Amino acid sequence: MYEVELKVRASHEAVRERLSALGAERVGRVRQVDTYYDAPHRDFAETDEALRIRREEADDGSTTRITYKGPLVEAASKTRREVETGVDDADRLDEILGALGFSPAAVVEKDRERYALDGYTVTLDTVGDLGEFVEIDREASETDLETVREAAAAHLRDLGLDPDEQLRTSYLGLLLDADDSS
Repeated sequence: MYEVELKVRASHEAVRERLSALGAERVGRVRQVDTYYDAPHRDFAETDEALRIRREEADDGSTTRITYKGPLVEAASKTRREVETGVDDADRLDEILGALGFSPAAVVEKDRERYALDGYTVTLDTVGDLGEFVEIDREASETDLETVREAAAAHLRDLGLDPDEQLRTSYLGLLLDADDSS
């Protein structure tokens, strides 16, 4: 399965108003702390891959997940293969990864407000040290990537946003770029 995602910088206030006007359903709010890892056997920055542990706090409890993100598969969006599963004990997983030679590379902290809109998830992100963003995403099979991406772009336009201004860089990449330019 693939995750088709479009992300743009945007102020949340106007987008919330448009979401309401479009009949989007507010799903909830979460706080996420993502720890990304470097691999001992290859450079994820060069291969455009990522391995992360995500700790998430929501009104209905907390969860931890580990995710592998493959390289981008197309030039028109931030679409990539994603494999994810739940974790019972994040600290023990961190210990296992360390024993295998993986080391924490960076931490990304964000507050997320989620909405459901016509089978898509629209997320209003506030990311530490980066600001406000809007993401729209949906899972798709390999044969549906273009159709799902085009519909996501149409939804961005409905929200008053320009899909041509999308960022294909992850929050991790944006943070690392900001650190490099400091």
